[in-house]
Amino acid sequence: MPHLSTYVALADRSEQTLAESFRAVAEGHAAEADIFHTCEMLARWSDGHRDRLAPVVSRYGEDDSITEPERLHASGLAEVRSGQIGLLRDLQDLHVLATLVQTTWTVVAQGAQGLRDRELLSIATSANAETSRQLSWLNTRMKAAAPQALIVDPKE
Repeated sequence: MPHLSTYVALADRSEQTLAESFRAVAEGHAAEADIFHTCEMLARWSDGHRDRLAPVVSRYGEDDSITEPERLHASGLAEVRSGQIGLLRDLQDLHVLATLVQTTWTVVAQGAQGLRDRELLSIATSANAETSRQLSWLNTRMKAAAPQALIVDPKE
């Protein structure tokens, strides 16, 4: 099942990249208490997805040719930006990564259905639901950050 192993690898590495990126934003914007605590919690969710996926990884293997999440991480959240506009951009970058994770879980769930793999389907379905919650928080937090970042003059 070489193609399933490709997507199992993509799910695993994407979740790892998302967790690392949530932690980078948490640390980089620690002055915003809600950002710090919520990003840390959402990173743990992604860690949990990887933990649940581990038995499937050992069963199906991982195709090592996948590099998309690392590329996104390197160009997106290797370092956080400063200020309100930086926070807004960092949240957008997290949203891009989380969207990659969500669509990957959708594809993995379809593969699991085709294979009648109940364990993988359960993992993909629950991880997809939590990723939707991550995306929902990111959308809400971007809406809250946008007026401050876009309207307030930083010189004032």
